[in-house]
Amino acid sequence: MPLTGTALKRVRIATRNKARKRPIRSEVKTRIRRTKEAIATGERDQAADKLKEALQKLDRAVTRRAIHRRNADRRKSRIQRAFNTAFGA
Repeated sequence: MPLTGTALKRVRIATRNKARKRPIRSEVKTRIRRTKEAIATGERDQAADKLKEALQKLDRAVTRRAIHRRNADRRKSRIQRAFNTAFGA
């Protein structure tokens, strides 16, 4: 348990920031899941639309500092690779 006033304030700030970032991260995960589902169905057009949305959400999450830039790049790379593998580049 934090003892000093500054430590208590940092706990409050961390809690506030976590609450602010949670819906952004959740939305990113949802978009990635929907993209994977669309890829699995085999419908290229629908999967391409979902992929675009997922990439935009990832970039937005980085801008809002909800996830780290390299984490987003890694996720974008993986989802793009899955799309290219399924439908050909």
